[in-house]
Amino acid sequence: MKAFFNGIASLFVDFLFIPLDFLRSLELTSWFIANFINWIFMAICAAAMIYWILQLRDHKAKNEEYQDTTAHSFFK
Repeated sequence: MKAFFNGIASLFVDFLFIPLDFLRSLELTSWFIANFINWIFMAICAAAMIYWILQLRDHKAKNEEYQDTTAHSFFK
């Protein structure tokens, strides 16, 4: 059983973390390039937020928003 867990540790440390080790060593020379993955995630989140806001504005302009406060029985 110990060999199984050592195999899993070897898989992650020796193979799957190689790109992250590269980014960690790259941070000493260029912080912006080392955090490129973070910049991509921030751009995706910003695009999703802009899309969501535009959709909300579109629904409000078409009066499709349902704002009845008696939608639930406990509001009566």
